[in-house]
Amino acid sequence: MISRYPCLGPRNLPGLRGLRTPGSFVRPILTQRYQPRWTSVPRAWESTTTGEGRSGHIEAAPNESILWVDNLFPLKLSGLLRAPWKSPDLDVAELMKRFRNSTLGALDPMNMVKRAIPTTAPVNITEILPRLKDGGAFVKFTYPADVPAKEIEATISKYLQEKPVRPFFSPFRGVQAGLVNGVPWLEDLHRFPKDRLRVEFVPKNPGEEAVELSQETLYSLFRRYGKIAEIISQPWDSKVFPKYAYVDFASVRDAIMARNCLHGFVVPEDLGGGKLGTRLRMSYEQRVQPHRFWEWISNHPRIVIPVLVALLTGLTVIIFDPIRSFFVKAHVTRRFRLSNSKLYRWLRRRTVYILNLKREKADQAGLSAVWTHRRDLIDQIQKWLLETAETFIVVQGPRGSGKKELVLDQALKDRSNVLVIDCKPIVEARGESATIKEMAASVGYRPIFSYANSMSSMVDLAVQSTTGVKAGFSETLESQLQKILQTAAAALTDIGISDRNKTDSDASLPVDAYLEAHPEKRPVVVIDNFLHKGDTNAIVYDKMAEWAAALVQSNIAHVIFLTNDSSYSKYLSKALPDRVFRQTALGDLSPDVAKRFILSHITNGEEQPEAKEVSSEKQPAWARVLPDLGELDECIGTLGGRLTDLEFLARRLKAGQSPKQAVEEITEQSASEILKFFLLPGKTTNDGEHKWSMEQAWYLVKALASNESLRYNEVLLHNTFASSTSVPDGEAALEGLSNAELITLKSRNGRPALVAPGKPVYAAAFRLLARDPVLAAKMDLAVLTELTKAEAKNIDKAETELALLGGLPKQPAQTAGRTMYLLGKIDAAQRKSRRMRGRWVLKKVLCTEA
Repeated sequence: MISRYPCLGPRNLPGLRGLRTPGSFVRPILTQRYQPRWTSVPRAWESTTTGEGRSGHIEAAPNESILWVDNLFPLKLSGLLRAPWKSPDLDVAELMKRFRNSTLGALDPMNMVKRAIPTTAPVNITEILPRLKDGGAFVKFTYPADVPAKEIEATISKYLQEKPVRPFFSPFRGVQAGLVNGVPWLEDLHRFPKDRLRVEFVPKNPGEEAVELSQETLYSLFRRYGKIAEIISQPWDSKVFPKYAYVDFASVRDAIMARNCLHGFVVPEDLGGGKLGTRLRMSYEQRVQPHRFWEWISNHPRIVIPVLVALLTGLTVIIFDPIRSFFVKAHVTRRFRLSNSKLYRWLRRRTVYILNLKREKADQAGLSAVWTHRRDLIDQIQKWLLETAETFIVVQGPRGSGKKELVLDQALKDRSNVLVIDCKPIVEARGESATIKEMAASVGYRPIFSYANSMSSMVDLAVQSTTGVKAGFSETLESQLQKILQTAAAALTDIGISDRNKTDSDASLPVDAYLEAHPEKRPVVVIDNFLHKGDTNAIVYDKMAEWAAALVQSNIAHVIFLTNDSSYSKYLSKALPDRVFRQTALGDLSPDVAKRFILSHITNGEEQPEAKEVSSEKQPAWARVLPDLGELDECIGTLGGRLTDLEFLARRLKAGQSPKQAVEEITEQSASEILKFFLLPGKTTNDGEHKWSMEQAWYLVKALASNESLRYNEVLLHNTFASSTSVPDGEAALEGLSNAELITLKSRNGRPALVAPGKPVYAAAFRLLARDPVLAAKMDLAVLTELTKAEAKNIDKAETELALLGGLPKQPAQTAGRTMYLLGKIDAAQRKSRRMRGRWVLKKVLCTEA
């Protein structure tokens, strides 16, 4: 008896559960015409799911064979095998009624099995086992002893060629049949058909030896079932057992036919199977698709990566650059701002404007006196904007002098296309990504992928470490800033020529010539806070200066620099070395203008009523708190003409304070700021942010408390700067204190000449700090300690050199002068240290004063 593995039961085949009869088939005597008989006995289907004794094998009597009928079901239905179907006992009765019906539907698989076997074939069907995931069925049949099974297979194959049976889901490939020569494994695992078969060569019986079949033998065995695409033998040096070979078919159906007909087939000796025979054990294998294109890409990174970078760059230019240029134009022209809409302006006039009218009127009234005083500067800037000269406009002045308000609110108030770039947030941004983000936001450049720079840097590093070639994905900060500014320049060019009409007489001029002829149509770029932190992040200032030079040289836009640093020419001269800058300086207001500013701010621009004409009850609120003019003149002299300080004073006076009391509070507040930022321990650093020492700051505070200004070189020669152990570079210390606005460096003939307080109010704050005995004693003690350390260091250095000279075996005459010099240096340093022994007096003050 030949045992065979069962197929899937009806629990996996809804609608096909009647293809096999429930019970053992009755084998009737064959008729003279060998017409196949279809009989059934109940309970046969359930028994074939696991076989006799639930072993999973199929028993076949002598003169019994199995035929594989292919292409009965679509292969896509194999997914239904995962569904948990119910027990087959529920539907057996209904299915058997349909099976016994002689009028089967044309699409019924049972009908296709009947049509595939001719009536002249000498067979008697005894059992049918459908295989849903293989798309066919095993048909067991008996045949006469004098008729070979091969002849029956040839008869059925010839009949299907002459009268093909085509299912509805496969109109081009009909039903095919093949004789099962081996022992098929009817498993119900989730292993679905593929076009590649793994053919393993195993011994016929355990313990025997199998023979590896050649490709010619495999071709002769498998070719009858379909077109073979490739036969791949196992590598000769492979240690994998059992030996195997891959047979690739052109069609999945051909692979199914070959596996179901030859699985378990024993190759005899005459076919190359060896003396004991070799059994074929087959399974479906997922064919690895050849990815030649991807393999070429992965094997040639030095070519592919630069090409990929170029493609990505081109894609970015094509897609994102027009979008970014559009956003830059919208940012400059303020086209989509809500405040420019008519509805917003109407609502503002009806609601918010009424509520803020009084406050805005006071501010405008206070500034009107300033603008009247500086009307000549405003007119001068407006005239420069109408000229065609290719140069910068530089407005320089200390913080709080009103540079930005002068340029934006007065000189450019009638200009519609103004781009303001504030360098302060760009320079103060931490990290390259933040710097790029701030620069893009200042010009309206979006979308910006600031995080992509760090990611591309990591990818570039990984590629370089693996291939040895820099991929070029990452871009430097300089290149990123250059890209943003170039896009902004292109957008400004489009804005400048947006009003050009074809009917104009000069419409045929090139872009630069047209903008040169019409300076009033060029946009204005205002670069605020230029050199905000001196040399910190100098690359930003360099790129801004180069970009601004390109704008003015190409007549794209007018450029105005607003800066607090008087050394701006160092950066701008690099960009425009052959141009003279148009510059103007804003200083502090004169006492008369400062007085008018304060009075205008207090009175909201109204005329002061005479005390005799109007009673005190009917006077406005500002008239009742109007300060004494004599006291106000004295306070303005103390406070100075800095615009922000004057505005602060005006608000205090308007709140009801007297001028003297307000100035005292402002002075105390300034003294507290100086004490906090310059004179407290911990500010003695040299990390690039603070380049001065606490002792140096106190020397300047104490010296400027009694002098209006100090000589620059005199300060550098003082022991606090010349002999400092913590900050040996005195010029860097003065520059750092100037950038921090404690002092102001005044130039003469291009060189620093004088050192003055950073703000006029700082002179009064310096005097206030110097009059504090405890603070003075503490800081003088720190200065003496620092100088003592410096003298001790000098003595130690001289003693070290004397010890070196004294160690010579003989004292040459030439060393006598050097020895006397070192001894004199030690004596001078010792006398200085002796004069500094008055520290006990300072300590006494610290112990007795509160």
